[in-house]
Amino acid sequence: MTVIEPATRQDLPDLVALLAEMDGFYGDVTEGTIEERSSRLGAVLFGEVPKAAVLLAKDAGQLVGMAAYSFLWPAVGISTSLYLKELYVRQDRRRGGVGQQLMDGVLAVAQREGCTRVEWTTDSHNEIARRFYDALGHTVNAGKVIYRVEL
Repeated sequence: MTVIEPATRQDLPDLVALLAEMDGFYGDVTEGTIEERSSRLGAVLFGEVPKAAVLLAKDAGQLVGMAAYSFLWPAVGISTSLYLKELYVRQDRRRGGVGQQLMDGVLAVAQREGCTRVEWTTDSHNEIARRFYDALGHTVNAGKVIYRVEL
């Protein structure tokens, strides 16, 4: 049975390994030692001012997926929105409902926190992700253009 729960400091080693798999999926190279990556991740998630949050999907205690998100302000009126930055499920666990459970978890967090919307992006060439999101019934916001500056 898959359980969705917030990440804790004890999850850092497994999360670092999952993020390395995700980097490989996107064709990126994971840099730094495991200790360096764990330290950076710990600062992001559990620092004095956390920069992001992560929901984890675990099956029998084994990490099988994650959803990383942050809150954005302002949204409609003076409300808050939730931005889903990454949703990733281990390749050997895809098409088994884990992604749906993570999305449900993210939506529950947004509702609990009083957010008025949840937004995310995916690469236009990532057909797997696009089919997944389309199957969930969520609509593409064609009115947005995304700009990026690499620092």
